[in-house]
Amino acid sequence: MAWSERPAEEAAHFNPAFSGEVISRSAREYTTTRGTPIPLALTFLILPLVLHPGTRRALPSKASTTFESWCADHQDLLVGVPDRVLALRPVTREALLFLTQLQALQVTLDGISLGQNPMRLPAKPKHTTPEIDEIRRRAGLVGRWFASQPAVAPVLQAMGITL
Repeated sequence: MAWSERPAEEAAHFNPAFSGEVISRSAREYTTTRGTPIPLALTFLILPLVLHPGTRRALPSKASTTFESWCADHQDLLVGVPDRVLALRPVTREALLFLTQLQALQVTLDGISLGQNPMRLPAKPKHTTPEIDEIRRRAGLVGRWFASQPAVAPVLQAMGITL
């Protein structure tokens, strides 16, 4: 759908630059923590987790929180994750395409890594709101949290995603 035809709210919240920034923050933290690119499948979980207000607020404050126990304690929130993944799949794809065209990210057989021209991701951008700051922080946390997991399949399974 052309940007001129999109509802204003959708264009503001799901634009490729902002969505790409959120994904880039997670990818950077994942790579810094684990030393490998973030698996492509995990990039599709980032936006559904950090853009949904209830899920974002329920995320742990530290990446050292046990993933399995958090998932077990938050089953009520996780029920909606598969539907959000499907709904936000086009947004994630568009953000990934946008960033690969800019060479901010690169897609390899190993996953998504920072490209030749990675986005500048200041901790506190000039123009922001408390909600956007929280989204940015949580995106970094999700990247570190995913990096501490031994494999992709258990993460997807815990989130209710089937392959």
